[in-house]
Amino acid sequence: MRAILDMDTCQIEVTNVCRNSCANCSRMVGHVEPYFMDFAVFCSAIDSMIGYPRMIGFQGGEPLLHPEFERMCDYAASRFEPRQLGLWTTLPEGYEKYREIICRTFGHIFINDHSRSDIYHCPVLVGIEEVVEDQTKMWDKINHCWAQESWSASINPRGAFFCEIAAAMAILYPEEPDEAWSITPGWWSRMPWEFGTQIKQWCPQCGFACNLSRRSSLDSSDDISPRHLARLQKSPKIRRGQYVVHPLTEVAPAALQPLAAYKDTEWRNSVAARYGMFLIINDQQFWTPILKATPYIRPHSIYEQFRERWA
Repeated sequence: MRAILDMDTCQIEVTNVCRNSCANCSRMVGHVEPYFMDFAVFCSAIDSMIGYPRMIGFQGGEPLLHPEFERMCDYAASRFEPRQLGLWTTLPEGYEKYREIICRTFGHIFINDHSRSDIYHCPVLVGIEEVVEDQTKMWDKINHCWAQESWSASINPRGAFFCEIAAAMAILYPEEPDEAWSITPGWWSRMPWEFGTQIKQWCPQCGFACNLSRRSSLDSSDDISPRHLARLQKSPKIRRGQYVVHPLTEVAPAALQPLAAYKDTEWRNSVAARYGMFLIINDQQFWTPILKATPYIRPHSIYEQFRERWA
């Protein structure tokens, strides 16, 4: 398990509303009640991150669908420089008006456009506790979960979490005891040995630590294990029959599909172009959004624009 300070990013999950309904969505879109984070909660989340040395992300769902997205950007920009703010988005059609505030606020943008079939999602709703009977092996896999070792800690309306999937699970099952941390300054300084109650509550119910076959995000169905299926009978997606009961077997790691073969700069720039933006790799090896301000840009003006953002 990684400490939160060892992660690249801490996410603020401003909404779980999304125009897509991807298979095996890590935010369980289609199963959960939609929310928009209250602006006061958002402000508390931003303020709690003061002193955090790494990136603070806006994530969803789709953050641009939040009715107070611009106000949230303004508040975040009043507390942090662009080089410390990131946006995870599909750049949905109809919200091009936000292009200037996106480029003004965020030093990093992560375009997760789920319009291609070569994007694969892990079966989050297949609990490892149902797949791996040996408890020692189960906890060993959890302790080396690839998501916890590469993704982010998270804040959502229930509170703060060591893992963004644990945070999403807490929204999925609001009736479970609230093991979230209070959104207070310095919550992100916790070490792995302080994650225990959240790990015990949510990790056994998640499938990310297993070697489970992944499903194309454009598929209409979710993989689900029997215990989750029994608990989610009121889910709109379950009631529509958009699920496949998982056989509860692992596959060889070599047989796992790549998570997203398309995630390259060329493709992401083709998506950014819809908003009149292009992307450049910055000094932190992430993408910075730049406005295409005029039909002709002097060769050195791109550099000047970039230098001003990172001065």
